[in-house]
Amino acid sequence: MDIQQWLRTQGADIARQLEDMNSQFYLPEQTLGLAGKNKTIRSLQALKSALFPGVFDKYSCELEDTAAHIQASLHNAAVAFEGLICNALQCCCRDAQRQRTGDCDDCAQSAQQATIALLEQLPSIRRLLQTDIEAAFRGDPAAGSREEILLSYPGVEAVSTYRIAHALHTAQVPLIPRIMTEYAHQITGIDIHPGAQIGEYFFIDHGTGVVIGGTTTIGNNVKLYQGVTLGARSFKLDAQGNPVKGGKRHPDIEDNVIIYAGATILGGDTRIGHDSIIGGNVWLTHSVGAGEKIFYGNGGN
Repeated sequence: MDIQQWLRTQGADIARQLEDMNSQFYLPEQTLGLAGKNKTIRSLQALKSALFPGVFDKYSCELEDTAAHIQASLHNAAVAFEGLICNALQCCCRDAQRQRTGDCDDCAQSAQQATIALLEQLPSIRRLLQTDIEAAFRGDPAAGSREEILLSYPGVEAVSTYRIAHALHTAQVPLIPRIMTEYAHQITGIDIHPGAQIGEYFFIDHGTGVVIGGTTTIGNNVKLYQGVTLGARSFKLDAQGNPVKGGKRHPDIEDNVIIYAGATILGGDTRIGHDSIIGGNVWLTHSVGAGEKIFYGNGGN
C-alpha cells in the first residue's frame, strides 16, 4: 500500500481519533497554541530591540535612526503584547469558568494595563541589564569589551529575557512569561523561572546547565558558573498523590556570593549568607553563614 492509498483508506480514521483526543485534552481556542508561542517570541524580540537597538535585530540600526527605531519597536511590541496577554487571560478564564466566552471586557482591559505597565518598566529593566553587563565585564578577565558581552554571552540573552518575563510574572500574566524563559532555556541552556527574584549586577559565566527555581531569591553582585542548580527538595504529595503546589521551595542567595560550577543548592529554607563562596560540585541542603567558604569535604554534602 502506497502512502496516497493509505491516506485515502486510513488517514481519515486517524484524523478522527486525533480530533476526539484533542477535544478532550486540548482545544486550540483554549490556549495560545503554537502560533501564540511564536508570536510571543517575536514580541519578546521587539522589546529587546527597543532595549538594545541593533543588537537583537536582523538589520543594523544607524545612530541617527535610533529614536525612530526604538519608537517603532515599542509600537510593534505594544500591539503584539496587548493581544497576547488578552488571549492568555481569556484562556485562564475559560479554564476556571467554562461558561465564559472569549470576548471578556475585563480581560481586554487587564491586558491593556499589563502592557502599559510592562512598557513603563523598560527603562528600569534596561538599567538593571546594564548592571548585569558590567558585572560580566568585571567578573570575566576574558571579556574584551562590554559590546562583546552584549553580543555574544548567553547569560545576557537569558537574563534579559528573564527580566522582561519577571515583570509580566509579577503582574500575574499567565503563560507568556514561562514561554519566554523556556525559549531562552532552549537557545542558551540556562533555565531561569520567571518567578525568581534576582538583584542587580548578576552574572552567569558560561551558563550551560544553570537552573534557577521559581521561588529562588538572589541578592546583588552574585556570580554563578555553569551547571549550578538552585532547586527544590522532593515535593510533598497530597492525598491523591499529586505534588503540592505553591510554597517556598528554592533557596535564598544573599549579596556578593560566588557559586562555582556544578554546585547544587536545594530547599526553601536554605540560605547562603552574604560574601560566601560555594565550591564546585558541592551538594547543599542546609544554610551557610555569611563569609563562609564551602568546598567538597569541608561542609558540602
